Amino acid sequence: RDFCLSRGLGDVYKRQMYKYIDKFFSVSETGSTIRTEIIAGATTFLAMSYIVVVNPAILSQAGMDFGAVFVATCLAAAVGCILMGVIANYPIGLAPGMGQNAFFTYGIVLGSGHSWQAALGAVFISGLLFILISVLPIRSWIINAIPKNLKIGISAGIGLFIAFIALKNAGIVVANPATLVAFGDLTQFSSVMALIGLFLIAALVSSGFKGAIIVGMISVSIAGWLVGDAEFKGILASPPSVESVFLQMDIAAAFELSMLSVILTLLLVDVFDTAGTLVGVTNRAKLLDENGKLPRIGKALLADSGATAAGAMFGTSSTTCFIESASGVESGGRTGLTAVTVALLFLLCLILSPLAQSVPAYATAGALLFVSAAMAQGLVDLDWSEPMEYTPAVLTAISMPLSFSIANGIGIGFISYAVIKAIRMRPRECPIAVYIVATVFALKFIFLGS
Repeated sequence: RDFCLSRGLGDVYKRQMYKYIDKFFSVSETGSTIRTEIIAGATTFLAMSYIVVVNPAILSQAGMDFGAVFVATCLAAAVGCILMGVIANYPIGLAPGMGQNAFFTYGIVLGSGHSWQAALGAVFISGLLFILISVLPIRSWIINAIPKNLKIGISAGIGLFIAFIALKNAGIVVANPATLVAFGDLTQFSSVMALIGLFLIAALVSSGFKGAIIVGMISVSIAGWLVGDAEFKGILASPPSVESVFLQMDIAAAFELSMLSVILTLLLVDVFDTAGTLVGVTNRAKLLDENGKLPRIGKALLADSGATAAGAMFGTSSTTCFIESASGVESGGRTGLTAVTVALLFLLCLILSPLAQSVPAYATAGALLFVSAAMAQGLVDLDWSEPMEYTPAVLTAISMPLSFSIANGIGIGFISYAVIKAIRMRPRECPIAVYIVATVFALKFIFLGS
């Protein structure tokens, strides 16, 4: 570079770099351009950037330091996006996933009483198992063996679970001894602002605005700062220390028998979420082959699983592909350069920690409510003509918020699917993988309880 610039050959150097990047990511072959890929990456980042605030807000309730988790979130997202872009060459952004972080805090730590260090250990082990699945031929068997309707029920159920948490955090839903739950005081500032945030985000998304969620959160936060209900701590600063959560996984505790269903749940959710997002986004990008299959699926799964293991070491819950990547695809993203652009922007976020810590809980509640609504819309794709299919799916979805456990919801779903098929005398319609998972959860409910 210096040689070229010293001789006035900057343009030559630039063209060589463009040529190398174009060749490495096969940009021209997909009909895209480097400029288009960078714009698509920025679009995807804006659509999923809310996670740098929401993820530490959720995990901090498990006793983890907000600032440290903020850094871990940015680093895990950056590593995941780089792996996806360089290894698999897909325009898909990754970050600690919604649902997985809720299960981490409310299911593993607060719900079951495990330490957050043990929960990180479980995430790390599930990541290693996912890596093993990604490099072995069984990956297609596992992904294709789980019935589509159960996958839909799991995704929608996680959305409903997130909605319940958001309503609770905003004070919109409170405990009631007579009816279990009831509306809280809807005139309190936190409840009003959470709903305003939700309405604003929904309206912006409807208008096609790419950064709707982050704009909604910031707008509500500004209102809180102006009335003195929340403290504004600044915008830029050196990144907080990640030391308190870095490499804090308790692997030994994660190997306890009571953690078996936890690890299984983490693995299943990550596999299903990744597979569904990969197929959905790449289909919209017209990257599937003539048979409707995803080329380089092993590399894509390896990138995701590697990001989960790395994220656990950094100190955060499972990292996964984000459906918000579809916004970048709509902007023209077709290659891994889009994902690498997202990674660089997440690294840039590291200096924004004061701003992230200034966002009040009711601002993230509105964002969570919108994300939950987006996840629940998948129920429309259920096979509503067949009770054997939609019953387990709906049971899965409603069991998650009502039992306050993603794991229990998944368990009930698999068990009900297997039992209904057996009663109907159609056991062969139920994949072996479903029977295996159903048996594991049944034994867990019997011997370890819910």
